[in-house]
Amino acid sequence: MFYDEVKVNFKAGKGGDGCFSFRRAKYEPKGGPDGGDGGRGGDVYIEGDTNVADLTDFHFKPGWKAKNGEPGRGRDQHGANGADLILKLPVGTVVVDRDSGDPIAEVMEHGERVLLLEGGEGGKGNAQFKSSTNQAPRQFTLGKPAEEGDFRLIIKTIADVGLIGFPNAGKSTLLNMITNAHPKTGAYPFTTIFPTVGVLEYPEQYERITVADIPGLIEGASENRGLGHRFLKHVERCKVLIIMLDMEGTDGRDPLGDYKVLINELKLYMPGLARKPELICANKMDEPNAAENLKLFQKKVKEKVYPISCVSDEGFEDLKQAMLAEVLKLRALEEEEEDENSE
Repeated sequence: MFYDEVKVNFKAGKGGDGCFSFRRAKYEPKGGPDGGDGGRGGDVYIEGDTNVADLTDFHFKPGWKAKNGEPGRGRDQHGANGADLILKLPVGTVVVDRDSGDPIAEVMEHGERVLLLEGGEGGKGNAQFKSSTNQAPRQFTLGKPAEEGDFRLIIKTIADVGLIGFPNAGKSTLLNMITNAHPKTGAYPFTTIFPTVGVLEYPEQYERITVADIPGLIEGASENRGLGHRFLKHVERCKVLIIMLDMEGTDGRDPLGDYKVLINELKLYMPGLARKPELICANKMDEPNAAENLKLFQKKVKEKVYPISCVSDEGFEDLKQAMLAEVLKLRALEEEEEDENSE
C-alpha cells in the first residue's frame, strides 16, 4: 500500500523545570542558592529525503514527540537539553494544519530542513534570582510547555513531466520504455494506483528530466470521483503535462472526447493546471483504427500531436525531444526570475 496522505500529531519537547536548592557543606552552615536551570525542550524539524518513498511510517505511528529538557539540579547543575526530533519525509511533502486547512511547511529538495515546532524554554533555578538584597532566594520557575499541532502530511509528486490520461492509455508502458522506472503494467484499468517517477536520460545533450506516471483519471475526477483528488494533486508540481490518448479507441472510447474530458477535469480541479505547457501524445498507432482516428482528431484539435507506438517504438524520439525542449524552456525562465529577484 502506498500512503501519500496521513493525519499526524507532532509535539516538541517541554522545557525542564528549574531547581530549588541550597548548598549544604560541612563548613558552610549558610550555603547560598545553587539550583540549576532546566534544559530546553527539543525542536521538531521536517527534512526532505529522496530515500523515503511514502508516508508508511506515519500511517502506523501517527504520534511523534521530541525529548523533554531535563530538570536542573543542585550544585548549579543545568539540565540537559532535549534531543531534537528530525522527521524524514519524501521530497514534495506538504504539511497542512488540520484545523485551518492552511499549508504550513513543505520540503522540496533532498536535505532541506524546516523547523516545524519549537521546544519549550527551560525554567530558571533559584541561583538565577540571587542578588545583593535577596541572598537566599526561594523563587524558581517551571519549564515552559512545548508547541504541539495536528497536521496532515500530503505528498505532491515533483517531476518535470507528468503523464495524464484515462486508465489503459499506455502511460505506464511508456514510462517503462523511456526511463529507468518499472511501474506495473497490464491490460486492465487502474494498473497504476500510485504515482511512479522515472529519470529520462539525454546522453548526447548531457541532460536528464524526471517523468511521473500519474494514475489514470476518469470523468468526475475533479469532484473526487474514483480517486480523483488523490491523483490530481500529483499533477500540481509537474512543469509539463503530456495528455496521452488511446488512438485506437479501445472499448469504444473516443480520443477527442477523452481529450476534452481530461482538459476539463484539470480546469475544474485547479484552473492553473490547464495553463501548463502540454504535449498531446497519440498512443497505439500500431492498431488498425488508429490512423483514421488520428486524422479525425487533428481536424478538431489544432495543437501538434505526437503519434507513438509502445509496440514498435514509433515516434519516441520526437516525443522525447519535445519533452526536453519544453522543460529546458521553463528552466531558463525560472533562472531568469531567480536572477531578477536576487538583484
